[in-house]
Amino acid sequence: MKLHFSTTAVLAVLQFVVCAGVSAQTTVIRAARMLDVESGTITTNPVIVVENGLISEVGGRVPRTADLIDLGNVTLMPGLIDLHTHLAGDLEGDWVTRAVRETEADAALRAAANARTTLLAGFTTVRDMSGFAGFALERAIERGDVDGPRLVSGGHSLGITGGHCDVTGYAPGILELDYQQGVADGPTGFLQAARYQIKHGADFIKICATAGVLSFEGPVGAQQMTFEEMRAVVEEAERHGTHVAAHAHGTDGIKSAVRAGVRSIEHGSMLDDEAIQLMIENGTYLVPTTYLVGAIDLNALPAPIRAKAESVLPLAVQSLRRAIRAGVRIAFGTDAAVYPHGDNGKEFAVLVERGMSSLDAIRSATTTAAEVLGVADRGRIGPGFLADIIAVPGDPLTDIGVMEDVRFVMKGGSVYLR
Repeated sequence: MKLHFSTTAVLAVLQFVVCAGVSAQTTVIRAARMLDVESGTITTNPVIVVENGLISEVGGRVPRTADLIDLGNVTLMPGLIDLHTHLAGDLEGDWVTRAVRETEADAALRAAANARTTLLAGFTTVRDMSGFAGFALERAIERGDVDGPRLVSGGHSLGITGGHCDVTGYAPGILELDYQQGVADGPTGFLQAARYQIKHGADFIKICATAGVLSFEGPVGAQQMTFEEMRAVVEEAERHGTHVAAHAHGTDGIKSAVRAGVRSIEHGSMLDDEAIQLMIENGTYLVPTTYLVGAIDLNALPAPIRAKAESVLPLAVQSLRRAIRAGVRIAFGTDAAVYPHGDNGKEFAVLVERGMSSLDAIRSATTTAAEVLGVADRGRIGPGFLADIIAVPGDPLTDIGVMEDVRFVMKGGSVYLR
């Protein structure tokens, strides 16, 4: 019988058996450069000391008995954060009927493969919308059973009967969903749906404030949830110390979601001046998922869905440019699954093309994304932060394209790519 062990499991065993002092749990990383994302400066010849999964020191002497990783001519950066992924999804094969052919187990196995791909692309934390399969994957990653980013899982997305978060197009009685799978109506129904997701492990709640693209229900910009329904979910999330992300394309739905108190607007395809001003006044983040505009395979879409995509995606580009110019806080998210997982880093160059500086684009996936998550232990390289560290060639401030060429990945002190 053959026994198979994950890289994480082997590293854990090695760390356990190595004798004390400064053991294999102490690692020093050296490289030609390091980007301080907070100050926007490049440090030459940095020394980073990692102990027990945390950064203990930046600069200073190299402990004599530490393991040394000398990466040479690369730039060290904090591990990246993607706030909008669907690890259990893709547009491969007959993805349209997958919901009635597969189970949560199928979704979890697909998500596990995509999680490793995402980690190796430099994303050490992701906010994921994979239903209950995401909860299983989150636990498996934490145990070390599979390699993947730190997951912030949302459970099932919440939406109205027949809306973007429902499954439509089938005969009555086929895959009829209820609050347990996120489909609800009225403030009381959405309150119950939110509580059910949180009961089973949701780290945040995603709502479908408007219609969407990759679904068969009505106009892509139409508001679907009422303000009262959105507000019920936001209040419940706040009681549990978490936040709400709102899928929202259309202008009215965006405004209602912002007024209801969501933390982030996902996509934000049809922003007008009032919506932009409301987001600035309320401190609402925009997660634009903009690389997909040019990357989505329109030929893989059924005709009604393709028509929606072709109508809304050009509007999304213009909305993002206006939001950047106005000073809306932009946080990094990709909608990975709409295009291949692992291509997440291609979002950076498109953000810059839309009007962001290279530094602000990088901050959107580090310090700003950490703000959205409400965490203070990642998004920077400094003492006390998680030892989530990546390396790219060249200088990302002068060539943002290097963010697509990650050469080194460490998560929690364990090396996954070198």
